[in-house]
Parts: sequence; C-alpha cells; structure tokens
Amino acid sequence: MKKRFPRREFIKTGIAVTAAAPLIVPSTVLGRDGTTPPNEKVVLGSVGVGVRGCQNLRQFMQRGDVHVAAVCDVSGQQRLNAKQLVDTYYEDENCSAYNDFRELIAREDIDLISVATPDHWHALVGLAAAHAGKDLYYEKPVGVSFEQAKTLRAAIHRYQNVFQFGTQQRSTRNFRFACELVRNGRIGTLKTIYVGAPASRAIPQDPIIPVPDGFDYDMWLGPAQKVPYSYQRCRPHNDKESWSCWYHIRDYCLGFIVNWGIHHLDIAQWGNGTDSTTPVDVEGSGKFPKDGMANCCLEWELEFNYANGVKLIYSDNKGRCEQGVRFEGDEGWVHVSRSKLEAHPKSLLESKIDEGENHLIKSDDPYENLLNAIRDRSGTVCPIDSAVRSDTICQMADIGSRLQRKLCWNPEKEEFIGDAEANKMLSRSMREPWTLAAFS
Repeated sequence: MKKRFPRREFIKTGIAVTAAAPLIVPSTVLGRDGTTPPNEKVVLGSVGVGVRGCQNLRQFMQRGDVHVAAVCDVSGQQRLNAKQLVDTYYEDENCSAYNDFRELIAREDIDLISVATPDHWHALVGLAAAHAGKDLYYEKPVGVSFEQAKTLRAAIHRYQNVFQFGTQQRSTRNFRFACELVRNGRIGTLKTIYVGAPASRAIPQDPIIPVPDGFDYDMWLGPAQKVPYSYQRCRPHNDKESWSCWYHIRDYCLGFIVNWGIHHLDIAQWGNGTDSTTPVDVEGSGKFPKDGMANCCLEWELEFNYANGVKLIYSDNKGRCEQGVRFEGDEGWVHVSRSKLEAHPKSLLESKIDEGENHLIKSDDPYENLLNAIRDRSGTVCPIDSAVRSDTICQMADIGSRLQRKLCWNPEKEEFIGDAEANKMLSRSMREPWTLAAFS
C-alpha cells in the first residue's frame, strides 16, 4: 500500500486534542475482534465490471483486508450492477461508480486496480494505473500488440508496482505439480510440449442499430477504429449467449489463439523453465473467416523451437493438441488441464517432490498471493516479466498464423530477425487521442 496518513494516527491525534471529552472508538477501527483496521486495508478500484470483473470483485470483497471503494464501466447497467453488488456486501451506499477509468485511477486513496476490460483497453488502463503508483490485478492478455506489452513492462519496472497476471493456473495445485514433475526430471529430458486451446469462431455480419441509452460506445471503442454500433460487436459476455463476439474481432482482441491460449502457453513456459526467454522461431498455418464480423484465426497449427532444444506444438483443440498442456520427455509424459491430470507411467502422479528438489512458488489463490506481495512488496506467482514472455509467444503465434512462413525471433532483442513485415505487426496504431505515450 502507498504510505498515507494512517487513520489510527488520526484517531490518536483526535484523542490528544479532545482529552477532556469522553471518546468511544469502535473495536473494528482499532482492529480488535479479529478485524483488519481500516488504515491497513488494501483499497481496490475495479475497471471493467462485466462478468469477469464482477467475479474478481467477489474474490476481493470476501477478504477482510481489502475494501472495494470504486467501480468503473462504460456500460451504465454494468456499472450499476457492480455498485449494487459492492454496496449490498458492505451494507452501505459508499461505492463510487465511474464511466471514465481516469477519474477512478486519480483517486489517491486507491491502492490496487483490477483490470477486466476488453483486451484492447488493457494496456492503456494498466499504464495509467502504473503511472499513478497503483498495484495491479490484470486480466490476460497483456495487450493486443507486443509493443503494448513491452511498454507496460517498462512502466511496471519504473514505478515498482506489484503486478499479478490473471492467468490463474499457476495458483492451481495440478498445474504446479505437473510443472514440478517436469522441472525435476520425472519424465526424463523434456523433448516436446503440446498445447491445445479452444478454437475461435466466425460471426455473421450484424445490423447497424442506434447506440443504446446508458452505453458510452465511443469510450468502449477507445483506441480502436471508429465503426457503427451493432449489438453483437460489443455485447457483454453472459451465460445465455456465451462468449462475447468482440473476442473474435481483431480491433478488440486477437481471438482465442491469444486470449485463451495464453493460459496454457504460460504453463508451458513454467514447466519448461523459460520464464526469462521465449522460443527462437515459429512456423505454421491458420484458417481465417472469409466473411462476417470476425477476423481472428479460427483454427491453427504452429511449431516453435526453443534454444534449449525443446519443441512446442500449439494448435486449436480441433487439431493435433488436446485441451491443456502435455509435456513429453524421453522417459514419460504428463498432461494437465483444468479438468484432469494424467501421466505415464501413472506412478508419476504419486511422486513426491523432495525438500532439496526444485519447488515452484506455491500459491493456491492468485488474489491472496497478490495481497501478500502488496504487503511485503515482493513478487507474485505470475509477475510482469513472466506475463510478457508468455504474451510474446501469443503474439508470435498470431503473426505466424497470418504470414504462414517461418519466422525467426531474437529473445534478447525481442524482434523478428530479418523480417520487416513481421516486425511491423508487433505494434498497432491507435485512434486519437489515445496513445501509449500519453500514459507511459
């Protein structure tokens, strides 16, 4: 938390100057009865409060050392829903609601920003928060271009913000255990990693209609090009209609090759012990929609090579790779996903990682892991450097699927080798007045 005038000191000062008058201080103010004193709580503001944003709100609210002070969304209905969610939990009406994230971030009392906007807004909100000295819980991916990810990383390093990437799986026992098996040689020498993610989908053209009342469509578009409003273009994610269409429109997202793939590619990195680097090349193909609103890769098959000799094969789950991550060595294999953990030989699943072996950081809860890091200003289970390296593979995958030729990558210089066209695709323009420089 930022250092600010402690409420407890304010109380003591008040007692000193009014010593002649009796003063009753509630036990919760002083932190008795097992509660956290208000001045020691992490104060949270949430930017983007659709389905995922409200899930994060619930996770943070249930922790006694966090207080949610503000929410922000360009949808008046989502903004109201989130405010009511918070006010109902605290049994008051004190949660502030904003349309513009800059107003929320400008508040000096807020310590932590939760970012759960559509992907094309991630980097700009993150940069504004970093510049203002806020810590970050940051939904994946880092951005919709490599330049955005690299710029945010530089800001996080400059301002020393605590950062937690919202891929979540590093805080799950099975993913951690699978990676520890690999890192400790239980499958022999690692040879190949197979990663499978859900395929994207095509979207029919949607009719142009008036912008509904209470929805700031121009702010929703933000840095993306200005186009007429249609319902499906920016429909919120909900259980009835499943994934929002914007996930498959490149102006706002790079499709599931990035948005979903980042989860499992991040675990591939963790198990391979390559958080500080990336593959050195990529080659493969992708299938794209021929018409309609969507223009992200529908199906893909890509091969990467690391400098350590490991091959990474990445496809949608209609192709060669089953959903999840499969590590294959010369003495066995382990496959992990959100629904199962399998290995050959099966005895690997009963294996114990001894005290002197390689243990990965233990986190069973990404939110609590972040809060612990905020308290002691330490690293999280998925910090910014790891996030950007995993995000880089996603960017390589997207560009490789589009150009469909072998691309060589320099992990130190972080650029494609001898390919101007591919390097140009590492950045993208923004609609005025939005720029990365304005927040970095």
